[in-house]
Amino acid sequence: MVTAVAVAALLAAGRSPRVLGALAGLGAVLKVWPVLLLAGSPKGRATLRSWSAAVVAAAAVLGFCLLWMPGALAFLGFQRDRGTEVESLGAMVFHVLRHLGWEGEARMNYGSIEFLGPYVSTVSTAALALTVAAFGWLLVWRLRARHFASSTVADAAFVAVLLFTTTSRVLSPQYMLWLVGLAAVCLAYRSSRMRKPAHLVLWATAVTQFEFPVWFSHVTRSDPLGIAVLFTRNGLLIAATLIACRILWRHTVTEPRLAAAGRIPAQANRPEREKALSGSV
Repeated sequence: MVTAVAVAALLAAGRSPRVLGALAGLGAVLKVWPVLLLAGSPKGRATLRSWSAAVVAAAAVLGFCLLWMPGALAFLGFQRDRGTEVESLGAMVFHVLRHLGWEGEARMNYGSIEFLGPYVSTVSTAALALTVAAFGWLLVWRLRARHFASSTVADAAFVAVLLFTTTSRVLSPQYMLWLVGLAAVCLAYRSSRMRKPAHLVLWATAVTQFEFPVWFSHVTRSDPLGIAVLFTRNGLLIAATLIACRILWRHTVTEPRLAAAGRIPAQANRPEREKALSGSV
């Protein structure tokens, strides 16, 4: 449901920044991450309209929830007690350490199978620091971006959610549905260059079907099969994230800067631009 709201928001972005903002605000109340859809809104009035609409929509829905469902935000207080989910990137450390005598365990905790024990809090803190660093990069991109194409809103949302997913201490199978939906919107635009990371996400989603539920018992036991399938899925996600970030930066920061300096033709077709750019890097 949240993915459907996010897809609708991105498809509406080109015609109505306010609709983008309102749906992003609604989605943020449902699952938080749709607020990232606003990362690539064009600078100027479009950003003001979309962000203000998001604040109004989120505040209205949140106010309704607090009024009619007391304690609706109680779950936020539980997050600090969570461990590291066995499917996340941080968990890969403990899957290996279990074979080296680590004394922790994997068990149900706050609705998911998580690692609990020595050094889990350290890895969780490192994951949080990595998330902060990733969003710091996203902020720098936002400040330095010079060119916003028709696909930039979708491309930036895809990149932002990839960053959030790969650095999170929780990585449930549902996260893959978010990414598939956003990747599909990117590919609906001819100006988008996210085809390669979109395909990597699709392959990662296919592998996830084996990671959960088919071989999930192997993952929770950290046996060779479980480690192999988990490392394959997470490796694909890491590759998709790095490639998508590079594409977004190159398309909106590097190429416009070189075009302004006269080093590549501003209106050149794509093959010519790619050739000129590759020769200048």
